[in-house]
Amino acid sequence: MATSPPPTPPEHQPAIDYPCLWTYKVIGTNPGLLEELIITACAPLAVTISHSQSSSKGRYHSLNARVQVPSEEVRLQIYQLLSLHPEVKIVL
Repeated sequence: MATSPPPTPPEHQPAIDYPCLWTYKVIGTNPGLLEELIITACAPLAVTISHSQSSSKGRYHSLNARVQVPSEEVRLQIYQLLSLHPEVKIVL
C-alpha cells in the first residue's frame, strides 16, 4: 500500500506591504494594565485601543490594538514585547 508524502510547507510567507495598519488582539485578566502594556509596546507609534470582549465570568478581557507598522521588524517586535509579559495570556 502506497502512502502519500506529507504536505509541503509553503516556501514563503504571504506578502505584506509595509507600512500597513495592523491589528493585535491582546488577551489578559486586567484590561487597564493591558492597555498600558499595549501603549508601551507600540511606542512611539500611535495606537488605537478598543475593548473586544470579556469572558462570560468576566475574568478574561480582550483588547484590539490597531497601529500603523512601518516594517515587519517593528510588527514582530511589538508582538514579542506583548507576548513576553506575564499579564498577557495570548496575543493574536
